[in-house]
Amino acid sequence: MNKYIKKSAALLVVIGLAATATACSNNDATVANYKGGKITQSQYYNKMKKSQAGQSTLANMIISKTLEQQYGKKVSQKKVNKQYNTYKKQYGTQFSSVLQQNGMTASTFKDNLKTSLLSEAALKDIKKITPAQESKAWKSYQPKVTVQHILVAKKATAEQVIKDLEAGQSFKSLAAKYSTDTSTKKNAGKLPVFDSTDTSLDSTFKTAAFKLKTGEYTKTPVKTQYGYHVIKMIKHPSKGSFKSHKKEIDKQIYASMAQDQTTMQSVISIVLKRADVHIKDTYLKNANILSSYVSSSSSSSSK
Repeated sequence: MNKYIKKSAALLVVIGLAATATACSNNDATVANYKGGKITQSQYYNKMKKSQAGQSTLANMIISKTLEQQYGKKVSQKKVNKQYNTYKKQYGTQFSSVLQQNGMTASTFKDNLKTSLLSEAALKDIKKITPAQESKAWKSYQPKVTVQHILVAKKATAEQVIKDLEAGQSFKSLAAKYSTDTSTKKNAGKLPVFDSTDTSLDSTFKTAAFKLKTGEYTKTPVKTQYGYHVIKMIKHPSKGSFKSHKKEIDKQIYASMAQDQTTMQSVISIVLKRADVHIKDTYLKNANILSSYVSSSSSSSSK
């Protein structure tokens, strides 16, 4: 899947088609039948709980439920829907097929987004940013810049664009003529403003852009996963003060922490400890399905 849907991060879990680990009724209802026989809830449950898919589903459910219990007030459905609509708008007519290719429906994708937002809320509550982290981030921080770019498939084409710029042709006319970025070519290749905390742009692209002064353009093609870029800096302001950028820097730090598996495991470990989780099914208790987050002794204990 595209990196934008994947970003949502280290703890984003796909709730698949595996059975939920709910207790069976006394009547042991039938899940499916066939000529001469049937499959009951208990048979299905006993089969699923011994599978990796079934165990993963239960672990994911426990994490989602405990996050919801502790941080649900910080993540409204309106916030989930807003993020969902952002992705839907980004992918346009391909959105449904992208979800389908990754085994998701609109509902399960929203569940994933909510789990991700809940985990971010837990991260910010449990892990506090230190002055040392802010100082380190500030050293590499770049303020919001405005650039134009021309994206082409071949290096030779990008080199020709650079020659045309050196010959005096306008960036606007060359963007309209050459650029394969249909979303910007009609607007002289202009991109929305971004700073070093931006996660939507390729890191190589950003690095090349930040080296430019206002009015300068790249003299060699910039290669990314999308092709070859020629970048022109429209506005590169001075860095300013740390205080004026503290909000963006803290956001960058938390985004980096959210992508660190060890950090997020420790966050979820605390969430689970606070929730006092006890697995009652003997087989699942002995399977230590939460061992990645808590010690086997605490994950397998029972009241």
